[in-house]
Amino acid sequence: MSEKVNVLIADDEQGFAESLSDILSEKGYFTTVVHSGEEALNKIKEQSFDIVLMDIKMPVMNGVETFKKIKEIRPDSVVILMTAYSEDEVIREALHEKPYCLINKPLDVDKVIQTIEASRRQGVLIMIVDDDPNMSESLKDILEDNRYKVALAKTGEEAIAVVLEKSMDVVFVDMKLPVLNGLETYLALKKINPKITAIMMTAYRQEMKDLISQALHKSAYTCLYKPFNPEKVVELVKEIEAKRKNS
Repeated sequence: MSEKVNVLIADDEQGFAESLSDILSEKGYFTTVVHSGEEALNKIKEQSFDIVLMDIKMPVMNGVETFKKIKEIRPDSVVILMTAYSEDEVIREALHEKPYCLINKPLDVDKVIQTIEASRRQGVLIMIVDDDPNMSESLKDILEDNRYKVALAKTGEEAIAVVLEKSMDVVFVDMKLPVLNGLETYLALKKINPKITAIMMTAYRQEMKDLISQALHKSAYTCLYKPFNPEKVVELVKEIEAKRKNS
C-alpha cells in the first residue's frame, strides 16, 4: 500500500470491532475504533478519515443516524455500513442515505478489503460551488450515484476553506457567486492547488462572456451553460479522470 489509509471502525460489539481493527492493521491500514455513534462523530470532527466502517444497529444513535450527521460534517466521507440484521425498513432507510455500500455480517474480510480498495480507486474528489441549492444537490446526487465523493460550497470563500483542508481534483464553479465571482474563486483555488481542474457553469451566457473567456484562458476545462443535462457532468468527470490516468 503506497499511502497510509485511515479507517474509522464504529461498532458497539467491542470484540468484533477490535478483531476487525487487528486484521486491517495487519494489512497496512491505520485504524481507530469507537463503540457508539456519538464517539464516531467526535472523531470525525477531530480528523478526516478515508473510510468509515459503521454498524447500523448501535444504541442511542444508530449507524444510519450517525451517517446522516457525518455527511453534514464531512460530506465527502466514504461510509460503508455493516449489518447482521435483515429488517427491510432499516435496510431501506440505510440505502436511502446513499452510503458507499452496505455489507452483511459475518464479514468476509477479503471482500471488505476489496471494497475499501475499490472506494480508494474512485479517487477523483469533486466539489460543486454554487449558491443554488437545488442545482448543487441535483449534481451531487448524480455524481454520488456514480460513486464519486462530492463536497458542496455555496460561496467562493467556502470553496477556498474546503480546498485548504482537503485537496480537490475537479470543481464545478458557478460564475455568478456572491462576493467572489466564479472567476475569482477559480483563480484562488488554482493558486492553492495548481493541478485542480475547473468546469465553469452559468445561466448568463452574455453577461458572463468576458469572465468565462478569462477563465478558459487561465486553463479552466470548459464551461457548461444552464440549463444543461446533469448527466453531462458525469461524462466530463470520466473524461477528466481518463486524461489524468494517461498523463
